[in-house]
Amino acid sequence: MPSIELKILDARLRDWGLPRYQTAMAAAIDLLACLDAPVEIAPGSAPVLISSGIAIHIGDPGLAAVVLPRSGLGHKQGLVLGNLVGLIDADYTGPIMVSAWNRNAAGTPPIRLSPGDRFAQLAFVPIVRPDFAVVDEFTAPSGRGAGGFGSTGR
Repeated sequence: MPSIELKILDARLRDWGLPRYQTAMAAAIDLLACLDAPVEIAPGSAPVLISSGIAIHIGDPGLAAVVLPRSGLGHKQGLVLGNLVGLIDADYTGPIMVSAWNRNAAGTPPIRLSPGDRFAQLAFVPIVRPDFAVVDEFTAPSGRGAGGFGSTGR
């Protein structure tokens, strides 16, 4: 199992609970909203940048982390990430910030996040970094070829 260094940037996490896997088979740790006061995110407003209160150092080019929305908040309340998914490179050691956005229709209530709420998740994924062979033509045909959007039917 790889070891990832975790730096606590917001001391309140020691009281709220450090980021952790919520079940024995969970794929990601939940991130907590390190806010000074509750935040309301109105539908259609600009994304809000929220601190997770942590920094990590992966230190292994074969690993990265992805920041994802929590499925319940996304489906039930409409909270998604402003950039859809965040990528944390193995050599990034700064604070993990999350861009949160309310995707709901205009006129619906705002989404309210309070200090300490679990609002996003962080999963670690393997990374493959291939060498590139520059070619004028590909060495073998493929069944699909250059067919793009919709080329395989509905």
